[in-house]
Amino acid sequence: MTFRGSTTAKDRVFACLPYLLPIVEVFLFGGYFLKQFPILQLLFLPLFPLITIYYNVRYAGLIIFFALFIFVVRNEKISHFVRFNTMQAIMLDIVVFLFSILTDLVRLVPASGFALQTLYTTIFLGILVASLYSIVQSLIGRYAEIPALSEAVYMQVR
Repeated sequence: MTFRGSTTAKDRVFACLPYLLPIVEVFLFGGYFLKQFPILQLLFLPLFPLITIYYNVRYAGLIIFFALFIFVVRNEKISHFVRFNTMQAIMLDIVVFLFSILTDLVRLVPASGFALQTLYTTIFLGILVASLYSIVQSLIGRYAEIPALSEAVYMQVR
């Protein structure tokens, strides 16, 4: 991405926050992986209150999704950097949703246990790595370029 001006420390922090949405959303896919490596559950310990609230409040994901899209991405008064990262987090959340449909289809196939475990772990690690990469890039003040996804984000954020 071309440089669109300097980013303040506040913009960098606010650009990181929306990535909690795909991380919390993909947490359910990490069950098999976290059973294999239980020590990694400690990394999610700070997020457990947020995860608990997210999954116990009905339609929380949908409410957060639309709130971020309407009040952040479409608000021209907010810096482009924050809007870009918010839209990218929303797109990652959409990818998680699409993968959840795929896993529901795979679950219909008899004896798909190993394939389902592999798919869950791949989805979990892929979204987690993409989110963490984006958070690090945001903290540095750079636009996180994720192939295909960032191009779709550029089309949405003017």
